[in-house]
Amino acid sequence: MGTRSRSRIEWVADHCALLSQITDEFRQTRPFDGLTIGTGIHLEPKTVALLMTLRAGGAEVIASGNLSSTQPDSVEYLRAAGVRVEAEQTTDPARHTALLRRVLEAQPDLLLDNGGDLFALYLEAPYPGLRGGTEETTSGRMRLEPLREQLSMPILVINDSPIKQFGENRHAVGQSMFETYMRLTNRSTNGKRVTVFGYGPCGEGVATCFRHAFAQVSVCEADPVRRLEAHLDGFMTPATDAAIASADIIVTETGAVDVLTADHLGLIKDGAILLNGGHFPSEIDFAGMAGSAEVEQRDEFENGALTTLRLKDGRRLTIAAAGHMANLAGPRPLGNSIEAMDFGFALQARCLERIATGGTDASDCVVPVPRDIDEGVANAYLDLRSG
Repeated sequence: MGTRSRSRIEWVADHCALLSQITDEFRQTRPFDGLTIGTGIHLEPKTVALLMTLRAGGAEVIASGNLSSTQPDSVEYLRAAGVRVEAEQTTDPARHTALLRRVLEAQPDLLLDNGGDLFALYLEAPYPGLRGGTEETTSGRMRLEPLREQLSMPILVINDSPIKQFGENRHAVGQSMFETYMRLTNRSTNGKRVTVFGYGPCGEGVATCFRHAFAQVSVCEADPVRRLEAHLDGFMTPATDAAIASADIIVTETGAVDVLTADHLGLIKDGAILLNGGHFPSEIDFAGMAGSAEVEQRDEFENGALTTLRLKDGRRLTIAAAGHMANLAGPRPLGNSIEAMDFGFALQARCLERIATGGTDASDCVVPVPRDIDEGVANAYLDLRSG
């Protein structure tokens, strides 16, 4: 019996059942022949499977990443496979923007965006021939909605698919943020007080997973209807200041800016651990907190995966990944589960196929995934699982 060594990228590819099925189909149908797809999305093993699926459909792919999450092994694999990659592991917004501009310099026909970065930069220097593309996140949708009139092209928002909402956001984000807390801190959750900011699908999933791990969970939500939902789901919904002051663990899942800032330092409990699960590193104002006059010392652990701020009054608080998306940071960053990303990336592939083959128009600008694509992906997954 022989033994061979295989990579985590290959493990992921072996278990992306939907993408594997679409890849086989695309090799025959070639929906992207003659087209270039520019991407700005987390470069990690699951994304590699998506980009190789697009390549199987005939696309020339030019890939970049997102702040803090680019994994060198994935970059090396893609380059060895002939994919042009303009990405590196950086937390510098200026450097990240420069890499995205390189993608747009190639004037791709389609864009696969994550956070609205590529489409926003495109508007600064439009070029002829861009057919449209996809946006992965709610953060990106919020950013692009006011720009609909300027964009005037089909842009399908993956995160507005119900499959993405429950399959990835509620289930997988909850699991991965809980796993991240355990992986980075090696601390228990039993009996701990956890405050989750935001009760959209991601926040709901996070709150549920920590509750299942025997934590006492509070939810802070600006929308009174969602706050009522959290209450009826059995979570405590105290006032914001009280929720911060009582928390051993705080997780932000809002898509907003400055959820936690230096102004909150006086409230935060000694020993509290803060994690951001939102796409942009803006929910926790890490720079403002770390630079506060109240901070006496800053301790870095695991190459910045954990930063402990020691305050003049003796309290300590720890921030994961300098406020960047915690579940794609630190040692062995795994992100969301393979199955959940397989859902989302199947939606990506089908939406890009729809745009490439002329099934959309300018009226489909920053809109949800078409219902028939949702139904097709759901049926395909259920058929695979029932076989």
